[in-house]
Amino acid sequence: MAEENSEISRFSLLAEGCIANIISFTSPKDACTAAAVSVGLKSAAESDTVWERFLPPDYVEIVSGSNSPVAAYSTKKELFFSLCDSPLLIDGGKMCYMLCSRQLQIAWGDNLVYWTWSSLPDSRSAEVAELQSVFWLGMSAIFQSELLSPNTNYAAYLVFKLMEDHEGLDCPSKASIKFVREKNGSVIEKVDKTISNVYIVSRVMGRRRRIRLRRGGFSGTNADHLTNADDLTNADDRVSRVRSDGWLEIELGDFFICDGDKFDIQIDVSETEHLNWKRGLIIEGIELRPKEVS
Repeated sequence: MAEENSEISRFSLLAEGCIANIISFTSPKDACTAAAVSVGLKSAAESDTVWERFLPPDYVEIVSGSNSPVAAYSTKKELFFSLCDSPLLIDGGKMCYMLCSRQLQIAWGDNLVYWTWSSLPDSRSAEVAELQSVFWLGMSAIFQSELLSPNTNYAAYLVFKLMEDHEGLDCPSKASIKFVREKNGSVIEKVDKTISNVYIVSRVMGRRRRIRLRRGGFSGTNADHLTNADDLTNADDRVSRVRSDGWLEIELGDFFICDGDKFDIQIDVSETEHLNWKRGLIIEGIELRPKEVS
């Protein structure tokens, strides 16, 4: 205990700006813990330098473009928790929603052999899930339809990144969206869309990457592994793209919310047919936002 107090005391000798910069590379949970450790750390841990790092890179545009008033805030920490407490109305007054990775039910997600959890400075989530190695890939999310705007067509997007050493992700995953509700004690499921193939990494790009690795070449960036339309064998197959925030996303499907709808919506993503090792996937979450109907 004496050694720990000594370490804290030496750390506190650093300039507040230096301490704040160090804490900004951790997570919101770590920042709150640091603020509770000592009075000396509290000021740095609650500074705007720290909490602005935890906000989305485009938070100014998000707040200014929202049709839903944001609670008054005097610090970036207050803004962070204000955005966490309630989603914003954007895109012409329609609700958008982000299901963070901790809100997803990930197969073996609680086993550190298969998945680990970490914080990334460019993520909107306090934690992201990092795939270490699995044969079966599976995740699902369940949320209430009332969270979204009525009379609106929505699309669900898996938001993710790829590690340089990713492997086995060029097999098609299955994505589905179901409406689930109870009637007289029985569960009723309605499949809103047929199951779609989603390619996190296309088969063509996966083969090219394996060739580069065998030749000792660089594995490439996230954008290098995007699915090209020419790689797809079915018009309903889903294509990855780079987002403005630097993450990747792939559409999992779309659905319509009618006025007065009250039920749970379940989104499933899985790849259990090809029993190869899969690794190197970083999941931020599933984003729900209005989709233009062509």
